[in-house]
Amino acid sequence: MSRQLRVLVAEDELIVGYDLCDTVAEAGYMVEGPYDDLSSAMLAYQKSKPDIAILDVQLGDGIVYPLAEQMMAENVPVIFHSGQLSPAEVALRFPQAQALAKPCPPAAVIDSIQRAAAHA
Repeated sequence: MSRQLRVLVAEDELIVGYDLCDTVAEAGYMVEGPYDDLSSAMLAYQKSKPDIAILDVQLGDGIVYPLAEQMMAENVPVIFHSGQLSPAEVALRFPQAQALAKPCPPAAVIDSIQRAAAHA
């Protein structure tokens, strides 16, 4: 890896969010977040575009789809992380994105980031 990739994490469950951030950082990536609501995640995205995003589908103030759509339109790989929707349900709406079901083992998170990094 020539430069450290930046991963934005949006997750409204505090413990899960910090756990995700720790996993990402321990794997050698730069972390932004966790952002617990859509408005703060959107603001962070507008200030500085990340290389990859891990997004919980349901954040504190709404569904993350508008942000995900904007990111994908700007070629930022998105990994959905949801306890409410199955990866198959997410894939129907966003076939180009990856999806992880909560709870997700750290190795699966890292694997998804590495696959996304290959396209970043």
